Amino acid sequence: MPETIYSLAGKRVYVAGHRGMVGSAIVRRLASEGCEILTATRAEVDLRRQDRVEDWMDKNRPDAVFLAAAKVGGILANDTYPADFLYENLILEANIIHAAHQFSVEKLMFLGSSCIYPKFADQPIAEESLLSGSLEPTNEWYAIAKIAGLKLCAAYRKQYGDDFISAMPTNLYGPGDNFDLSSSHVMPALIRKAHEAKISGQKEIRIWGTGTPRREFLHVDDCADACVHLMKTYSAESHVNVGSGEDIAILELAQLVADIVGFEGEISRDLGKPDGTPRKLMSTDKLRSLGWSPTIGLKEGIADAYCSFLKGHYLERHNEAAE
Repeated sequence: MPETIYSLAGKRVYVAGHRGMVGSAIVRRLASEGCEILTATRAEVDLRRQDRVEDWMDKNRPDAVFLAAAKVGGILANDTYPADFLYENLILEANIIHAAHQFSVEKLMFLGSSCIYPKFADQPIAEESLLSGSLEPTNEWYAIAKIAGLKLCAAYRKQYGDDFISAMPTNLYGPGDNFDLSSSHVMPALIRKAHEAKISGQKEIRIWGTGTPRREFLHVDDCADACVHLMKTYSAESHVNVGSGEDIAILELAQLVADIVGFEGEISRDLGKPDGTPRKLMSTDKLRSLGWSPTIGLKEGIADAYCSFLKGHYLERHNEAAE
């Protein structure tokens, strides 16, 4: 195991976006680190308002920050609300990162997304592929905001020596996911479609596009564990990919979800809908070299996500983790 260079024990740790899927998973994971966990709802601090963020930071003085707050959504949401996705993500990340510098936060982790990489990047995608080609048009607004966030962390490190790092998770799923079909990602959408088809006796469910694009998935609790691991063991300018290192075709995934949920009908394809990026598998060599690997398999993870859905542990709205 690599050496712990930053211990969270006894520290005041702010999780921005604690009500979102990733933020809530980080809060769960931090419970065993012996730290004081700080959170704030939108009613307490609107992260889009610089003055509010600075006031909150001044009063609470966190030692460490996990910046998991974001406005997130799938292809449809990104295409429908491009200004919202670009502006809100830019403004909230800039406010938090700058305030962390102003009030001498010891360490900050910015959570990005695998969509930062070029649409046709070599697979598996290494961290060095950033800015080497054009983005996927269907989610470029969100991607540009996330690229700005990781570069802002790198800039504060370069100019001021701030210990700000960035992690780029792959497609995440699990407790706290957004199952609203108008704004969800592929995994929760498939789980909900299969469940509703099962209980209503439908003979088929339909997926977008050809079903041939390949995607990588990581359970959110594995992601949270990786983030805490990086916070304790990593300090450098380059961002770090956080993924499983394995991918699966969307049609194959739909069949797997159907089996786990218990839907026995057919899976059809809507060829009039876009596929998005043809393949997106990230290299996890850097993360594994730091001594971390996932522990939750895909079947086990989907079953856990479905259980969470049945219990109602999800967000029935646009997933604005900043709230």
